[in-house]
Amino acid sequence: MDDGRPIFLQLAERIEDGIIDGTYPDEGQLPSINEFAAFHRINPATALKGITRLVDAGLVYKRRGVGMFVAAGARDRLLAARRERFADSHIAPLLAEAQTLGLTTDELIDLIRKDTPS
Repeated sequence: MDDGRPIFLQLAERIEDGIIDGTYPDEGQLPSINEFAAFHRINPATALKGITRLVDAGLVYKRRGVGMFVAAGARDRLLAARRERFADSHIAPLLAEAQTLGLTTDELIDLIRKDTPS
C-alpha cells in the first residue's frame, strides 16, 4: 500500500476488489480488523477506519461478538458503481473525442473490435 492515497482508502478498495472477485462472498465473514492490520502491516485503527467506510456504505455489517460480514447484494452494488465510474471516466471522454474526430458509431466500434484481444 503505497500509491499516495490514505491507507484506509486503499484497504477499503482492496476489500471491495475481494467482494467483486468473490474472495469475500455475500454473507461471508471477513478477516478480523487485527488480521487485516497484521497482513497489511498497518495500525489496527487504520484498518478499522477502512472497514468502517465499508460499513457506512452498507457493503459490510457487524455481528456483535462474531465479526464482520459482507452484506447481501454488496457485489452487485459495487459492480454498478464501478461501471458508472468507468462510463464517466473512460467512455464519456472516448465518445467526446470520437465526435471531435468525426468518427461514426460504426467506425468507433470497428476500432474497438480491432484493438480487442480475441
